[in-house]
Amino acid sequence: MKQRMADSGQRSEAQELRAVRVWLAVFMVGLVVSGLTAFPLRTEVRWLDAVVHSHAVRPVAERVRLVAWVDRVDEALEQMGAQYPFLQYGTDWLAFAHLAIAVAFIGPWRDPVRNRWVITFGLIACAGVVPLALIAGAVRGIPMAWRLVDCSFGVFGCVPLLMARRHVQWMESAGSGEQLVSARQRK
Repeated sequence: MKQRMADSGQRSEAQELRAVRVWLAVFMVGLVVSGLTAFPLRTEVRWLDAVVHSHAVRPVAERVRLVAWVDRVDEALEQMGAQYPFLQYGTDWLAFAHLAIAVAFIGPWRDPVRNRWVITFGLIACAGVVPLALIAGAVRGIPMAWRLVDCSFGVFGCVPLLMARRHVQWMESAGSGEQLVSARQRK
């Protein structure tokens, strides 16, 4: 009977570890994708421009003033690329930062209990996205709708991290999360 309960506890801990890893993977993939999409801005804005100018989307896009905004961004990126291509180096660093932050989550992936502070760091960073987007976006003349889209990255980023943290807290309260990870690493 005791062995069955111990096996049940182990399975539960293994399930919690798997859940943590799934939620961290969701977050890390989000960081990598958003990082990689910061490199080809000019190409992406051309695609977006084609979409907002398409017959199916244009009427709605004009009503919410998206066509004018995308046209303005497209023109700015074109002029900047032609006259000042070195300014695009800033978005290269933005992309790199996303990729580097994703790498930081390998620690909690491997040992979530010991590295729970990285999850807390991620939650703080996600929370910081909202005031940054609202304040810096206003200073830079970014339309409110676009600032809200930017805010959503922080809000949606919190979801997998909060879920991972919940599972880590369960592992921590079970008291053997670190032993489970250590036992798996020894195999």
